Amino acid sequence: MASKYGKKAQDKVEKAMHERKHGTLKSGKSGKKVTSRKQAIAIGLSEARAEGGKVPSKKSSKSSKSSKSRKSSKSSKSSKSKKK
Repeated sequence: MASKYGKKAQDKVEKAMHERKHGTLKSGKSGKKVTSRKQAIAIGLSEARAEGGKVPSKKSSKSSKSSKSRKSSKSSKSSKSKKK
């Protein structure tokens, strides 16, 4: 089974986690110190993605998926009621 993440992604995440542990990892525009483990992983993956590493694409938000399915179900219900 193939791995989801490439070597470059592993290296970037490892580097970001190391910087977080030493207190030198900063977030994007604001430059605030990153203390969250999840945020450090996200920064590492983002850097690897920018450099063309093998990283799965970002997942879309759940709210946009549910709103799309609601819209399609509403339109199908309304068209059924019009046919009667």
